[in-house]
Amino acid sequence: MTAWDTETIDRIAAADDLHIAPYRPDGATPGTPTWIWSVVVDDRLFVRAWNGPRSRWYRAAVEQRAGIIETVGRRIDVTMTPIDEAAAPELGTRIDAAYRTKYAGSAYLPPMVAEGPKAATVEITPALEEDRA
Repeated sequence: MTAWDTETIDRIAAADDLHIAPYRPDGATPGTPTWIWSVVVDDRLFVRAWNGPRSRWYRAAVEQRAGIIETVGRRIDVTMTPIDEAAAPELGTRIDAAYRTKYAGSAYLPPMVAEGPKAATVEITPALEEDRA
């Protein structure tokens, strides 16, 4: 796992447009990009699946652990790591707070901080070049 550079993570944090595409079972072909909300906590990027663990992109992310994101005018190879918020409740609380701040006033916010999506939280990190070799 590698960290985001400061400029990129700051731009992603400010953006409202992120598409996620875990790789298909061949490990090389990206799936269909899905628009998704993202939040940044301590320079770490997190996303949640609206439909919880049964979401198609979430299941692919858990299986493949890699894919691409499209955001801030870039297409970025990434790794995808499921987060067990029950095992890290303070992190889950901070992710909830980030969603509440970034998406305040949206009718879609309450479901995103509910149990289903919380159970489908993924951390996104930039892939190392050798990860894609």
